[in-house]
Amino acid sequence: MIGTLLSGRFRLDEKIGSGGMSTVYRAFDPTLERWVAIKMMHRDISSDPDQLERFRREARTVARLNHPHVVTVIDAGEDEGAPYIVFEYVEGETLKERIRRMGRLPVSEAVAYAIEIGRALSSAHQNRLVHRDVKPQNVLIDHDGRAKVTDFGIARSLEGHGLTAPGRVLGTTDYVSPEQAMGHDVAAQSDVYSLGVCLYEMLTGEVPYRADTQVAVAMQHVKEPLPDVQRRRPEISAALAAVIERATAKETRHRYATVDAMVHDLEEVLAIEAARTGETSGEATSVLRTLPGDTADFAPGRLRHPRRALIASVLVLALAAGAIAWFVTRAEPGPGPAVAPKSPGLATVKLGSDAASDYDPEGDGEESPEQARNAIDGNRTTNWDTETYSGGFQGSGKRGVGLYVDTGKPVAARQLALVTATPGYQAKVYASNTVPDDITSKDWTPVSGAGKVKQDERIALDTARKEFRYYLVWITGLPPGNKADIRELALRR
Repeated sequence: MIGTLLSGRFRLDEKIGSGGMSTVYRAFDPTLERWVAIKMMHRDISSDPDQLERFRREARTVARLNHPHVVTVIDAGEDEGAPYIVFEYVEGETLKERIRRMGRLPVSEAVAYAIEIGRALSSAHQNRLVHRDVKPQNVLIDHDGRAKVTDFGIARSLEGHGLTAPGRVLGTTDYVSPEQAMGHDVAAQSDVYSLGVCLYEMLTGEVPYRADTQVAVAMQHVKEPLPDVQRRRPEISAALAAVIERATAKETRHRYATVDAMVHDLEEVLAIEAARTGETSGEATSVLRTLPGDTADFAPGRLRHPRRALIASVLVLALAAGAIAWFVTRAEPGPGPAVAPKSPGLATVKLGSDAASDYDPEGDGEESPEQARNAIDGNRTTNWDTETYSGGFQGSGKRGVGLYVDTGKPVAARQLALVTATPGYQAKVYASNTVPDDITSKDWTPVSGAGKVKQDERIALDTARKEFRYYLVWITGLPPGNKADIRELALRR
């Protein structure tokens, strides 16, 4: 197949992988002058209607996802009866190859990868999709150190019946959940289990169970307790061990209910690990920049193992101050440790601790109101964020949502600076001397154009020297993940 031109466009250049259903090639697209990855279904099974539909469904499945940690589908088609899917080409290595090459990964790096994989799975789950084959072989690590989940070939919608026959196990048994091994219905918690096993392997360099047959391995997942990760890697904190234990609980009622809950605890553990070791890899550093919570808020009581929870609580008390100091010493100067750098000649408008409020005039009137003060507390590790809108604002019948600040008395602000961990959302700034309950009210005066927000954004305000008391950041378009946040916000005049 090397040198073949698919559909008169894609030139197959190199075979990079093969499985029972398909072969993956690196190919060149001369139209857009870029490399792509092409998965071609084996011709000898393309006549099987069920296999063909499963292959086509993979293209439709992944095309629904738009997330930085999911490999993107570019195109799909058929060439002389052979179906194929065109993906973005990720140059790097699989997570499995990285584990084989390095053995045990640095603790912070392993946790960071687990967070990125978890965020990708969260996006799939929000779209009512379960991956069902989460394993290091299906995670690509690019040259920037980012994890990208691929191979949704056996993914299944939570809203309908799939193609799997009752009792048939799909997935790799080294990472298979107990319910999947037993042929039972598989939901999002199955992906949580598999992610927990992946994290275990990243930390120890080996899978938890070994046997002579795949069936025997699957039965160990059903019956045998997970080997103690701290015995195999003693330097791992009790807090991290407790996360793995809860993620890999045999019974779903003892397991994390959602991958989001697992990611939340991993984010807090990552901050603790970074503070404890005093150093992180590039991968961990990139994730640390987007942590949504304060390490001091870590609550090990949510973790299930009483003995480990007690140890973890002592650990956190000893390390929380160090973790906070770690963040603060790396923050940028300004009115608080995290606000975007100040422009010359501008003075910061002093805001009271309760000056920030959420704004949701076209919904239930609330948009994370308890978090509003986080946007002006001078701490990058706390935030206000929107709710998650899986269908975007249009799907909820809204034009948008926002956050506004009360300056206490009218001022002619010239700049609004903000820091976000979810860059790429669309926003516009309005000002008023009242708080109208309708975004279309003439009392709201637009003082900036609409544009995409960067991680450290400084928005120039055109108030024509008119003074306003209230300044609103109105969010009209969401970033990947369908959720936007503001870590820090400041007004300058």
